[in-house]
Amino acid sequence: MRILGIDPGLRTTGFGLVDVHGAELTYVASGTISTTKIEKDQLPARLKVLFDGIREVVARYEPDAASVEIVFVNVNPQSTLLLGQARGAAVTALVSCDLPVAEYTALQMKQAVVGYGRADKTQIQEMVRRLLNLPGLPGPDAADALGLAITHAHAANSIARLTQAKGLGGAQIQTQKAAYKAGRSR
Repeated sequence: MRILGIDPGLRTTGFGLVDVHGAELTYVASGTISTTKIEKDQLPARLKVLFDGIREVVARYEPDAASVEIVFVNVNPQSTLLLGQARGAAVTALVSCDLPVAEYTALQMKQAVVGYGRADKTQIQEMVRRLLNLPGLPGPDAADALGLAITHAHAANSIARLTQAKGLGGAQIQTQKAAYKAGRSR
């Protein structure tokens, strides 16, 4: 499975792709889509650059699934609204390419990648470098995007294991649950 992670931002949107083979993760590509050359008051033009850029990444690397960071309210409501529009452009680009989109908070991504929900950017960069055997640190936006792809890979593996347990070993699990309940009722 190939997973595309997107770290949305109105000025810079990070992207990162990983291939998943069982528990093994392989780096494919990462980078950023920048709108810094477009005037700040040209919001529709900036959103179009993000939309087109993400569709170009999808066309080039053909991912099977995508994961995007969920945006929370910041101290500045105007910044939150603008970031939400960038996120909307990203999600719309992904679903227009018929990709399933998973969403994770920054806290969930940091927990999955670093093991600590309050990790800073440099800790995320270093752990992404280690997990993917990269020769150097990815940029902060690309590292966050790769972190989102890694988070989804871990979640997808967990879901697959649960599905397999229910399908193949479901009778054994049910028997253990029944035995536990019988023991509790005594």
